[in-house]
Amino acid sequence: MSRIGKNPIKIISGVTVEINGRQVNVTGPQGSLSLEFPPRLTVEVADGLVYVKRLSEDKKVKACHGAIRAEISNMISGVVTPWKKELEIRGTGYKFQLQGQKLSVSAGYINPVIVDIPQGLSFVTPDESKLVITGADKVKVGQMASNIRKIRTPEPYKGKGIRYVDEFIKLKAGKTAKA
Repeated sequence: MSRIGKNPIKIISGVTVEINGRQVNVTGPQGSLSLEFPPRLTVEVADGLVYVKRLSEDKKVKACHGAIRAEISNMISGVVTPWKKELEIRGTGYKFQLQGQKLSVSAGYINPVIVDIPQGLSFVTPDESKLVITGADKVKVGQMASNIRKIRTPEPYKGKGIRYVDEFIKLKAGKTAKA
């Protein structure tokens, strides 16, 4: 058995988990999420716990076992306490601006990059250089943060660009003049 996959998931109070065929639906105070799991896995709810079991010992099924269990666990956590990613932008004239349901990122290009805010996520800009992305779905939050970071990745000489708040960029030494 997978070390992660064999562990049961405790259902937090205020959260309901329903299984419809190969679909898991999780509902809580922050919203509802659903996940379709592979055919060779089973998901059962009993006594306030969720169990993920596999029906075969194939390599692909073993690989999915722990991943599906972790994703269901993240769904249960996310509908109670939303997931959060924080980004910061560094550089002269670089900034984040919210314009309704769109995010405008000025990152040194001729025109600002416009990003649509997807359903289920919320963006907050405490100041022009910081962006906080929150949502119930951990995968969506992380993917959106990654997509925004790709607009202008931090460069290694001056450190200009978009980075996660806790990310460390090791700066390289530039050219030095001959003495």
